Amino acid sequence: MAHSLSKIYIHAIWSTKDRQPLLKTAFRDQVFLHIEERFHESGCAPRIVNGMAEHVHAFFVLNPEKSIAEIMQLVKGESSHWINQQDFLQIKFAWQVGYCALSVSASQVMKVEEYIRKQETHHRKRSFNEECERLFARYGLDAGNR
Repeated sequence: MAHSLSKIYIHAIWSTKDRQPLLKTAFRDQVFLHIEERFHESGCAPRIVNGMAEHVHAFFVLNPEKSIAEIMQLVKGESSHWINQQDFLQIKFAWQVGYCALSVSASQVMKVEEYIRKQETHHRKRSFNEECERLFARYGLDAGNR
């Protein structure tokens, strides 16, 4: 094979600092659109970005020339700076320090997109903490490290 080929789907999840419900409905879509644009500018093809007042789900194809850590640092850092510049809030906005990044099989792309698209419906039944615990268990992650 003369060229390197790569298509790695990543489902990333992160929350606001201290999981404060700061992403208000009035501007949440603007934030998610801005995050999608940052992924695109980083060479990562965004599939969908959505979430709730205290967390974000981003589903994207990883740029093979960058690490997940580089992408997440750039997207989270730039977007928190942008949110603060927009004066959406009366307090300083920040994301939590960490994130969760999970690989997704190509056969599960549509299922993950649908799951992210329906966040509001999903969270009527399950809290963000319960959601994290289920995902961590499914992927064999130690929930104590969050």
